[in-house]
Amino acid sequence: MAVIDELIKKEEDGSISFGNYELDSKAKLDGFEVSGDLYKVKTYKDITKLERNGLFVYESVPGTTVTDLALAESGVTFKVEGPKDAQITLELEAEEEYEVEIGGNSVGKMKTNLGGKITFGVELEDADQITVKVVKVS
Repeated sequence: MAVIDELIKKEEDGSISFGNYELDSKAKLDGFEVSGDLYKVKTYKDITKLERNGLFVYESVPGTTVTDLALAESGVTFKVEGPKDAQITLELEAEEEYEVEIGGNSVGKMKTNLGGKITFGVELEDADQITVKVVKVS
């Protein structure tokens, strides 16, 4: 498993990677620019949180490391790792239906609430990395 020592970084394909679940105390980085958007990350062993342009994007409890996060109008994809199972909350479009796939397996459709949030669990304890895809149902 590999954490992101610099807390957040841009990958060659334009995606971003962030989070360090090995930290005992909170660390944050604000104002990280990618394609004109400003990101803020807060991370440590108990929580990892990402904001884009001041708006919520991702949160995990406990903390995780996310790699290859790609945001699009149709949804979001990323890989996640951590020392134990985690609860992930994403903010997408409000009151829309999304197909959620974790580790290559569909876990069904979920509808976002009025705030655009969905929450689901990922089993990380015995895995190196889990791929998550959340795609809007048209």
